[in-house]
Amino acid sequence: MSAESALTDGALTRVGFLEPSRSKGLLEQVPDWSPEALVGPLSKVADPDGAALGLVRLYEALDAGDRREVGELLAQDGDRADRLLHLLGASSALTDWLVRRPEQWREVADATIGDEATLREAVSNEVRDSTGPEAVDLLRIAYKRQLLKIAAVDLCGNSVELLPQVSQALADLAGAALQTALDIASREHDDSDRCRLTVIAMGKCGARELNYISDVDVVFVAEPADGADEDEALSVATKLAIDLMRICSTSTGEGSLWEVDAALRPEGKQGPLVRTVASHRRYYERWAKTWEFQALLKARPVAGDMELGAEYLDAIQPMIWQAAHRENFVEDVQAMRRRVEQHVPAGEAARQIKLGPGGLRDIEFSMQLLQLVHGRTDERLRLRSTLAAIDALANRGYIGRTDAAKLDQAYRTLRAMEHRIQVSKMRRTHLMPTSETDRRRIGRGLGFRSDAETEIESLWRKQSREVRHLHESIFYRPLLSAVARLSDDDARLSPQSAADRLNALGYRDAKGAMRHLEALTGGVTRRAAIQRTLMPVMLQWFAEEPDPDLGLLTFRKISEALGTSPWYLRMLRDEGSAAETLARVLATSRFVSGLLERAPSAAALVGDKDALVPLSREAIITAMKAAASRQEDDEKAVVGLRSTRRTELIRIAIADLSGDLDTDAVETALSELTAATLHVTLGIAIRAVEREAGERLSTRVAIIGMGRLGGRECGYASDADVLFVHDPAEGADPKTAEKQAETVVGFVRKHLSSAGPDPALGIDADLRPEGKAGPLVRTLESYAAYYERWSEGWEAQALLRASPVAGDPEVGRRFIEIIDPLRYPEGGIDDKAVRQIRTLKARMEAERIPRGGDLKRHFKLGHGGLSDVEWTVQMLQLQHAAAYPDLRHPGTMTPLKALAEHGLIDDEAASMLRQSWTLASRLRNASVLWRGRAFDGLPSNMTDANGIARVMGWPVGSGNQLSERYRRAARKARGVVEEVFYGEKKRLGRDPNPSR
Repeated sequence: MSAESALTDGALTRVGFLEPSRSKGLLEQVPDWSPEALVGPLSKVADPDGAALGLVRLYEALDAGDRREVGELLAQDGDRADRLLHLLGASSALTDWLVRRPEQWREVADATIGDEATLREAVSNEVRDSTGPEAVDLLRIAYKRQLLKIAAVDLCGNSVELLPQVSQALADLAGAALQTALDIASREHDDSDRCRLTVIAMGKCGARELNYISDVDVVFVAEPADGADEDEALSVATKLAIDLMRICSTSTGEGSLWEVDAALRPEGKQGPLVRTVASHRRYYERWAKTWEFQALLKARPVAGDMELGAEYLDAIQPMIWQAAHRENFVEDVQAMRRRVEQHVPAGEAARQIKLGPGGLRDIEFSMQLLQLVHGRTDERLRLRSTLAAIDALANRGYIGRTDAAKLDQAYRTLRAMEHRIQVSKMRRTHLMPTSETDRRRIGRGLGFRSDAETEIESLWRKQSREVRHLHESIFYRPLLSAVARLSDDDARLSPQSAADRLNALGYRDAKGAMRHLEALTGGVTRRAAIQRTLMPVMLQWFAEEPDPDLGLLTFRKISEALGTSPWYLRMLRDEGSAAETLARVLATSRFVSGLLERAPSAAALVGDKDALVPLSREAIITAMKAAASRQEDDEKAVVGLRSTRRTELIRIAIADLSGDLDTDAVETALSELTAATLHVTLGIAIRAVEREAGERLSTRVAIIGMGRLGGRECGYASDADVLFVHDPAEGADPKTAEKQAETVVGFVRKHLSSAGPDPALGIDADLRPEGKAGPLVRTLESYAAYYERWSEGWEAQALLRASPVAGDPEVGRRFIEIIDPLRYPEGGIDDKAVRQIRTLKARMEAERIPRGGDLKRHFKLGHGGLSDVEWTVQMLQLQHAAAYPDLRHPGTMTPLKALAEHGLIDDEAASMLRQSWTLASRLRNASVLWRGRAFDGLPSNMTDANGIARVMGWPVGSGNQLSERYRRAARKARGVVEEVFYGEKKRLGRDPNPSR
């Protein structure tokens, strides 16, 4: 671009000027400088128009020699020129200060950020031994001289990367000002040597992460000097503190610095301004609130007697790191954050960078809470700076590295935005501006050029959303409350404290448990560090369940199997109640523990509440087909779908143990899982037979669910009671069709019932015509002929629960059409059939109870148990289902409800049957979950009783109630069975059709 074209309105607009004509006119007023040469350097600053105006103002304030020197500097377009121009283009307030003292332009151009000692010396030397108003003004001049240098470096560089260095320098400069102000005050009081006074910086100044414009929070601590009494010393120290605050806060001809705020002292503004160390200690020991210990996390001596400051920290810091022991500590900190958020004015909430949702306070509160909870046992977390805390928490495994990187970047970015907003007019604000021009200046200051106002808004919103998400996942971890409740020894998990604690918690094999702990937490790996955070709490959670030893052992096996999986420990640390849920499941259920040992990756289910919703039958079929399709070999395809079944069993069982599913939901989910397993396996079997034969199957096959499967009432240990039916294609050879059907059914039974890494599914076809002596699979015609000619009464009763569950839906529908007249006979069954059913039931009670079994304790066959209730309902169905269609349901509870609604059994009797049946079903399932295998009777020892009771969600140690509660319910149900089923009709409802 030529020199002439560089100053056109269009050219200036393209490089960032909003008022090109005005700015061109301003630049042309400077005869000693080349306006054309300035366009390029000015295009890089936050506000080119503001920088142009600032240059003219500075030119007018400079003497002739400085004008020429500045002109030469700008012509070179180097780092020194950039520092000057960026300052002029970012802050009208800093420009005003520079114009007021133009000789400081060299310091701006040559600016570097000094360390703490350099800043203290620079401010002190400028004030020297001055007193009175002159000293106060000199302090302001010295402070602003250093502030200009800090800002010049910051505004010319990458503010996000420079944020820690800039914030530390601002805090150190504030400390230097406080020290100099105290020196000035001391010179004004002849008795200042009667006390030792230290100034403790709090908040951002204490943490060395100060803003450009902020109150400086302090606490004053004093002790008598040699020869002075305490009252005299406190009186003198109070005068010095008041003067220090006045010197910093009041405005003079050189302006002011900032407010010195001592409201964080004990008792706040109502308490004495200055206290002794002992007085502070007494207050914090007896009266301090939780938030006050959180505030003390940032405390740092910055001025006055530094030895006294160290004494103060020695007295206070032990209490900071014991604050997490306070009752409801975590909840109090969480409530404080919510209160801060609620007090943001409604009109500002959407623009708050500091206090609003997703703002800086979200990050600060999250890190401080983690520090206070874990820092009592981990001294490496005892840091004041937020960024240092993020780094330490990540290095020690308390937060994930990815989360830490996001928090670090977000904190730097939000603070850099806050700095750019404040520095413009040097006003204390934390609000994103509404003006597009102001947002554009901030955006350009942070490196955006095209559409800077939109880009900065987008970046801010993105960072806020990310911060809020991380805050909610970290700040509200259940793990934090649990860790806070532990004693220091328990939280540290030292070998001796761990051994003592294991014994106290009730671990049966404390030595074995110690070996597991050493394996999990030993070493210096990040994995071990995270385990050391988790284990103190998980030991407690394991111990609250019936078998803590099993829980810890299985947890070790899963952890070792998943040791290289980054999601596993992160999930337990970060995801809501995942760790507690896993601990409860592992220490309560041998069934789930065994499944998870074989499928450790399924532990991921505890990390997502939505993942514990049982899948629908269609979703299970889709997942099983996907697993099977990855295998060319048919046998391996079944292995694949069985692993899917295992995962779904784990999902259902965890949801059950978590109390998310009632009995009906558990049985429905297990029934759908069994039906889906049969359906997909049948499809694989058909594919295998067709591949072997080299042609399509000549018959269609369906599987009819019977028993609890047909009634959608499966338990964890239920076999699949089924009938197999096929229907040859038209023109097909009957023998070929029969052989193919038999081969398909044989494949299904073999590959689902066989032992393997995944739970087997027993296939029971004993309810078929002719029982075990009859053919395994029949055609529809064969079933129809048999039921028409040979069927016995018990078969009609068994068919009440028949329901198609897999295979060809048309074949299943036609089978139901065949059996409906048999199981829902017109006019109901006659008295002879009723007597036969009663006789068969009585014989079953006498013969099928295992030797030595107790009829009062057996869930299935005992008095008042499942069989009693089911046979009673089924007999009434056989009698009345033809007349009442809503009794035609393969389940037990739905027909029972309909029987009561139609008055075929009274409500009280129905309630007794329902309670006993439901309790027996729950106990049966709970026994499997607890023991890991089927068991149909009340437990004979208290260990099992307590375990089963806990599985059912009863309080720990309530196993002694198990037998009494079940036997009472079963006794009442048996009374109904004897009256209704065996013929005493006291509890029979009115017959709504007496003429029948």
